[in-house]
Amino acid sequence: MAGKKNYDSDFCGSLPLNHINVIQDYGFLLVIKPENLQIIQCSENLAVLLQLQPRDLISKSLNELTDADQLDKIRQRLNDEVQAKAPMTFDLHGHQMEILIHAKDGYVILEMEKKVSTDRAFTQAFEEVKLAIARLEACTTAEEVSRVGITEIRKITGFDGVMMYRFDEDWNGTVIAEEKVPELEHYLGHTFPASDIPRQARQLYLKNPYRLIPDRTYKPISLYPIVNPVTRTFTDLSDSNVRGVAAVHLEYLKNMQVMASMSIRVIYHGELWGLIACHHITPKYLSLEVCSICELLSSIISARIESLLHKNEADVETELQKEQTALMARVYAEDDIIKGLLDAEQANIADLFNASGAVAVIGGVISGIKNIPDEEFVENLILWLQTKRVERTFATDHLPEMYDDAIPVAEIASGILALPIDTDQGDFIVCFRSEVKREIKWGGNPDEAINFELDGKNYHPRNSFKLWQQTVHQTSAPWTAHELAAAETMRSFIYEFHTKKGKF
Repeated sequence: MAGKKNYDSDFCGSLPLNHINVIQDYGFLLVIKPENLQIIQCSENLAVLLQLQPRDLISKSLNELTDADQLDKIRQRLNDEVQAKAPMTFDLHGHQMEILIHAKDGYVILEMEKKVSTDRAFTQAFEEVKLAIARLEACTTAEEVSRVGITEIRKITGFDGVMMYRFDEDWNGTVIAEEKVPELEHYLGHTFPASDIPRQARQLYLKNPYRLIPDRTYKPISLYPIVNPVTRTFTDLSDSNVRGVAAVHLEYLKNMQVMASMSIRVIYHGELWGLIACHHITPKYLSLEVCSICELLSSIISARIESLLHKNEADVETELQKEQTALMARVYAEDDIIKGLLDAEQANIADLFNASGAVAVIGGVISGIKNIPDEEFVENLILWLQTKRVERTFATDHLPEMYDDAIPVAEIASGILALPIDTDQGDFIVCFRSEVKREIKWGGNPDEAINFELDGKNYHPRNSFKLWQQTVHQTSAPWTAHELAAAETMRSFIYEFHTKKGKF
């Protein structure tokens, strides 16, 4: 395969997952008006729990289902958005419930689960969490945090398998750590296409730290009435953990031969960095207490990864700036762009940008260093850059895909970093990166990630997650954000130097 392919799915990404309008059967839902706590919508499974038909619940006030102390707890939470995000115990018509409060515009969602008694004392749970946090804090790399993180989460949750996969720039996820029973398929090093977790699903993880599906064969529970009387549309379940699951994802879990799953987010710079995916061969329910522990560990893992990656990036940026400053000083010392930047005997611009070669085209004269294409190719490349009206730094790691003439020289010029000095005159500095052939181990054929039926409407996930290998040609190592920033600084410097001298 030449170049890269984007496997994200616009179709799956456009599905309104937050308006699915059903919940999983392990939870219950009440929708109330905040001003008078009047019930305006409920999940139909409350009929069995409360011995009241859904139509009889509508228009009742919460004060008919609980006592004054409980109502005060609700009101206090509603007056404090931070507290509202924390679980609380609530007595509903004689049933002990764990609830989460989601305040919306004009209505409030009470998401509820039956309180589960546990043999584990608070002290024991606290010790487990403290030990997990200590182990995570002792990690020195993001990879180590990933390995330790999945181990600790598996200890606490008891899932048959836990794996961490990290998203790339195209939202494909590669498994970088896993711990599983032998009965589960192992995917360490495998990559899953972006369409497995489409855009809308990824966005929901920015709101919800985790997503639990205790039993993929659950019976969907509808809301009554179907339409929210306040919004006159389906209720927004974006924040709800018990939100129903799209049929295609349930089929996906079936094809993976698992009955229960839990996904836990990992956040970096406010964006989704990765997911911790937990699977179980049989149905598995986790109490809200355990889910809250997983939510805490999600924050700890995210914070630790962010801290380590930030330090690493800072170190790289500092070294890059140091080398860049030295090059600029040499240009001034030599009073010459070519001697300052393309001296093979000293650190040069190719070294600065980790390039396999570099050329400067000034006034029609080509000067090169290290491994570069022939002059005819360079001249034609400059003409191509001129037609593209490149005025600022231009970079690509898949030049042959964009420029056919680069295909024959892909081995040494799959990537370029072009610094325009005077586009109209054809004056450029171009760094080249050689081809890096990559073997991608996909978890199933990514081109068959979504299979439509003949009607063009119904679709299914792929049936197999067996290893499907792919070789990517004609791409280079990507240019990093720090390199691009440094290149733009260098471009500005060269332009100013040229302008002041009036010549090279």
